[in-house]
Amino acid sequence: MIGIFDSGVGGMTVARAIEQRLPDYRTVYFGDLARSPYGSKSEETIIAYARQNTEFLLAQGAKVIVIACNTAASVASEILTREFAVPIFEVISPAVDKAVAASRSGAIGVIGTRATVRSGIYEKKITGQNPQCRVVSQACPLLVPLVEEGWFNKRETKMILRRYLHPIRLKNVDTLVLGCTHYPLLKNLIQPRIGKRVTVIDSAEAVAAGLAKFLEENPEVEASLSHEGENLYYVSDITEAAADIAKRVFGRPIDLQKISGETFC
Repeated sequence: MIGIFDSGVGGMTVARAIEQRLPDYRTVYFGDLARSPYGSKSEETIIAYARQNTEFLLAQGAKVIVIACNTAASVASEILTREFAVPIFEVISPAVDKAVAASRSGAIGVIGTRATVRSGIYEKKITGQNPQCRVVSQACPLLVPLVEEGWFNKRETKMILRRYLHPIRLKNVDTLVLGCTHYPLLKNLIQPRIGKRVTVIDSAEAVAAGLAKFLEENPEVEASLSHEGENLYYVSDITEAAADIAKRVFGRPIDLQKISGETFC
């Protein structure tokens, strides 16, 4: 199985993209709603959560892990790669590739959680590809809770987005990276507030494409993946909003299975 984890429901956008790109492969998703958001946690805590999430997915039969969480990817991806003997994919590198290719002026904006912005991972990777690029980052700590609550069309959400995006607009960026997998669920609100001429980058499709290419080039890994059974969707907590968001993302009702907190003890 292909294992995918996120701090909450945002990573479902990545799971959906993988399902569409690789429909013959089984996936297992874990959304850690009970401990979301990760962006306000310490690096030590985020790393511990990422380890536990990976161990859980491996116990379900995952042979490949996709970190569908920018915060966990920015802090823990290198550690997970060292500690676990399975291929590890993350969402940051594909988004960086798309942003550098899309930007005309080299002025690239990044929005993410506090932990992702604090890590400087996007600046490092973007300027590593093109030293001429100028990166403007903005932490947006309130957006994940708003998405988790399903506040997609609330006046408060629009006001908060306008406040977060205003400093980036002043820097005349031509590309904006959604540095959190929750944020694509707000894309229809983000685009008009950042400007219609700004290219908005979502990494989900790029991650799925990269995974598909990897499997083509690594037949021994591809052969280990299951083609039978149903895709599984686990969460550490179930809310009405989460069920509604899952249905919105996948276009169908999703059977979210709650796992007990004892699983991580």
